[in-house]
Amino acid sequence: MPPEGIAIVSLAGIGFAAFTVGVIGRIIVKAIERRNVVQPKELALVASRLERIEQAIDAMAIEVERITEGQRFTTKLLAERGAGAAEGAAGTPSAVPQTSAREH
Repeated sequence: MPPEGIAIVSLAGIGFAAFTVGVIGRIIVKAIERRNVVQPKELALVASRLERIEQAIDAMAIEVERITEGQRFTTKLLAERGAGAAEGAAGTPSAVPQTSAREH
């Protein structure tokens, strides 16, 4: 059986080692937490950048709507011109009824 003093010193050594590991672990955890914290200055930069992106997207949406309206207008004009050209190519306006060869 080991002497009583050795057992006490061994237990104290184990306790000290556990305490040291705990303190070192806590220091490491705090360092990781500090590294992951976003600074207020960085938040302000991100917020301003997001605001500019939002404004750019709004401007693009307006331009796309203008392009769409122009395309609708052009398509309508081409459809009307195509209908007029088809009537003119036949040689008779569409309001005049066509007569067939059998009716003569």
